[in-house]
Amino acid sequence: MSLSTEEIERYARHIVLREVGGPGQQRLKKARVLVVGAGGLGAPLLQYLAAAGVGVLGIVDDDEVSLSNLQRQVIHATTAVGRLKVDSAQEAIHRLNPHVHVQPHALRLGEHNARALLAGYDIVADGSDNFATRYLVSDACFHEKKPLVTAAVGGFDASLTTLRPFETDAEGRPNPTYRCLFPAPPPPGAVPSCEEAGVLGALTGIVGAMMALEVIREIVGFGEGLVGRLLLMDARSMRFETLRYAYDPDNPLTGLTPPR
Repeated sequence: MSLSTEEIERYARHIVLREVGGPGQQRLKKARVLVVGAGGLGAPLLQYLAAAGVGVLGIVDDDEVSLSNLQRQVIHATTAVGRLKVDSAQEAIHRLNPHVHVQPHALRLGEHNARALLAGYDIVADGSDNFATRYLVSDACFHEKKPLVTAAVGGFDASLTTLRPFETDAEGRPNPTYRCLFPAPPPPGAVPSCEEAGVLGALTGIVGAMMALEVIREIVGFGEGLVGRLLLMDARSMRFETLRYAYDPDNPLTGLTPPR
């Protein structure tokens, strides 16, 4: 997929990078990325993927923009309050980079539609704010063999990892699933929501940008990705840690006794 003269100038700082270059930028243009959630994580994620020249961006979100979103959901303007987030995000992306095609999906993901929807994309990035969606998306990505970049934020902390459980590592061992990390969601009410606990706005910007970086690395193919590694961030102390995790043969998705 060739780049126009305008695109070559727009992406010049990528193209001069040896690890990206023209071929890497062409892979970005050809890529189809589905972003789950146009909120705190999805907002900067979408902005940086659009700026990077990802050819097709799908956005899944059934919510409307509220005034309390604007402290962190930087893709939406004050004038967007009351509008669907997917429509607001689509307009913002078009202003940022008209070369990117946006596919808005103003719907709630469920067992009845998740696999069919993400089957049309090359890679999925999950910035949702609830456990039910994270487990739904991670399971669906496994079944559809789609790489998944997934992140979560608390008030001052965050985590980020990449999942390719349908593949094996260099030694032939299965890659871990999301359920190898977290076999089951916590009981309802055990973890306070963003509305209850609050969240530092700038933290979602940092983590959303890191998600975009990880998606770009997966598409272009440089560096060491986060498959089998969980990146943890504590914004209070500005501390980053990376923990390794492995396939658990007892996990309830791909383990010895997977659910029917």
